[in-house]
Amino acid sequence: MPNTKSAKKRLRQDQVRRERNRATKSVIRTSIKKVLNALREGNVEQAETEFRQAARCLDRASCRGVIHKNMAARRKSRLQAVIKAAKTQAA
Repeated sequence: MPNTKSAKKRLRQDQVRRERNRATKSVIRTSIKKVLNALREGNVEQAETEFRQAARCLDRASCRGVIHKNMAARRKSRLQAVIKAAKTQAA
């Protein structure tokens, strides 16, 4: 338990930030799942549109410091590779 006034404020700020970060990470995971589900169904066009949304979420989270910028880049790269493989397989 915090004893000083500044420690109490820091605890409040940390709680708000933790909730905000958890919500952002949840949105990221959901958007990535949408891309993968669209690919499982064989709908590459829908996967591409969902990928754009996922990329926006990842970029925004990395810009705000929720996740590291390299983590965002890695996830976008892996999703893009999966979409590309599905495209070549479908053609």
